[in-house]
Amino acid sequence: MCGIAGIVHIEPERLIGPMLESVEHRGRDDSGTWVSEPIDSSGRRLCLGHRRLAIIDPSPAGHEPMLSHEGRYVLTFNGEIYNYRELREELKSLGQNFRTDSDAEVLLAAISEWGWEAVGRFNGMFAFAVWDNRERTLTLVRDHVGIKPLYYSFIPARNDAPATFVFGSEIKAILASGLVTPELNPEALHQFLTFLWSPDPNTLFTNIKTVPPAHLLHFHGDEITLQQWWDVSFSTIEEGKNEAAWCERVLNTLDRVVKMEMVADVPLGSFLSGGIDSSGIVAMMERHRNGKAISTYTVGIESEDLRYDIIPDDVRWARRVNEQLQTDYHEIMLKPSVADLLPKLVYHMEEPPIDMAIPSYLVSRAARETLTVMLSGMGGDEVFAGYPRQMAMKIASAFDPVPNLLRRPLMKTVAHVLPGGLPGRLTAPLRNAKKFARSAALDFEDRYLGYGTYFTNDMKHRLYTDEWRTLTRDYDPYAAHRAYFARVADAAPLNQLLYVDLKTFLPCLNLLTTDKTSMAANLEVRVPFLNREMIEMAARMPPRLKLRGLTRKYVLKRALESVLPKEVVWRKKAGFGAPIRSWLRGPLRPLIDDLLSEEAVKRRGMFRPGEVRRVLDADFSGREDYNLQIFQLLGLELWHRTFID
Repeated sequence: MCGIAGIVHIEPERLIGPMLESVEHRGRDDSGTWVSEPIDSSGRRLCLGHRRLAIIDPSPAGHEPMLSHEGRYVLTFNGEIYNYRELREELKSLGQNFRTDSDAEVLLAAISEWGWEAVGRFNGMFAFAVWDNRERTLTLVRDHVGIKPLYYSFIPARNDAPATFVFGSEIKAILASGLVTPELNPEALHQFLTFLWSPDPNTLFTNIKTVPPAHLLHFHGDEITLQQWWDVSFSTIEEGKNEAAWCERVLNTLDRVVKMEMVADVPLGSFLSGGIDSSGIVAMMERHRNGKAISTYTVGIESEDLRYDIIPDDVRWARRVNEQLQTDYHEIMLKPSVADLLPKLVYHMEEPPIDMAIPSYLVSRAARETLTVMLSGMGGDEVFAGYPRQMAMKIASAFDPVPNLLRRPLMKTVAHVLPGGLPGRLTAPLRNAKKFARSAALDFEDRYLGYGTYFTNDMKHRLYTDEWRTLTRDYDPYAAHRAYFARVADAAPLNQLLYVDLKTFLPCLNLLTTDKTSMAANLEVRVPFLNREMIEMAARMPPRLKLRGLTRKYVLKRALESVLPKEVVWRKKAGFGAPIRSWLRGPLRPLIDDLLSEEAVKRRGMFRPGEVRRVLDADFSGREDYNLQIFQLLGLELWHRTFID
């Protein structure tokens, strides 16, 4: 895994150094740059940069940027191509020769042989840039679901200066060029307050965008064009197979993709939460280990930090899995200095972090002491329907026969009469119940969007100052989601939800958090449930096997009954999070009193101090559960101080 950067500029060599230094944590094994001849009459040149974390063929022969054999293409590459050995043999049969055993060289040879059609042949996780010397075109490519991040900025020509194009694995690389002034993007803020994140291609920075997942971005002659190279399809549901056949297919596919993603020339292990996803991956890894036990890492939470949270005890379940699989087991109890850690996470995340970022970073840092690559169970919920909101949609559909004139007032009344909770305690279930009641009254799309909303439009209206109400009034935070719903309007309702999550929530929150927190520790994380083969297989599965009755991930659980303890398979789902309520009332309280004080809020000029105080008082009194919203506001102020101020 690596950090990449590049720039089209009059003096690119002068700027690439700081850009690579900003992403040094992504690759400490090697670094390199390549500079082109002038690419046009303005005298601009392209400089590609690379920071390497060597995983496959760690020898110096894998040095990047790398030139294709005929000299036409130049590559800087972040990621892994899992099927590179099969592609290598196919390319050798077509006359291609190879000097290394690296997947980067195979990638270049594939593009030389097949052009951009080659990207559809890659099974992996990647973000890379290729310069075509013949066509004078720079192409950025991002993997099918956005496992690896990739950002860019285009600065138009002004005065006597020609236009500039700059890209990188992280926003820090773009800012380090000194060409982009960090400014807050009002539309992205509006989205961030709604969801805890902003949909691609937006970032919180004006003029810095993401390359969307499954897209190629071509930069040629100051023109940018986007081309989608992959999409998941639910148009071919295979109804002929029975449940047993699907269980066998799921288990065989999981076994195959885990084996595929274990390819590495460095130490490799797995996260183990004690949930079905990570446990299933470890069980498959055990089948393919070469003698030595698989190293696993588990995160636990101290009992004193659970006073205000209802978080299931993952540790005991992880221990139970380890009893059966006999891994090289490592247990980490969370004892972070949260107030000191949070600014560091804001820096690495480049946006306000969610609670999951803290344990993700700490377990990655611990694992990196002995390992370079870890497998993760992330993606199982998106592929096999494991989220409570998907089940809530099914429950709420029972009210659909009730006419709107009755249903909406009824649900609104239920939401209003539900109580708060004890001061600061046990409010999460009530929060979810209120959210369910408010959203169950809505139509299908709005209902699902409501379940993923934190600051509603009314709450944001109360929160914003007059200036920020004006700045954001024309933005629809749900526009991207509605566009994705429209793409799959003919699919089964559950598959519509899975598709929208795969395009929004997964890459923009979960995968981004995993990448940034693991790479901050110089650790590569792979996600077998998001292997293209797994996603495409599950898309052909009848939806009733994913969500059966109120049982989520039904077919995956049935498939894994044969390899895991049944009590682990059928345990209650536990999200991967942190005791945020306890931390807000303990170690983070002084930070809240400082960063969210009336004076600080007024000085920032975005929010009304009285409304921020109302949110704080409602949460700490137990009337409402606004813990995640408070964590949002706290992180946002830290983000401003880190990147804007």
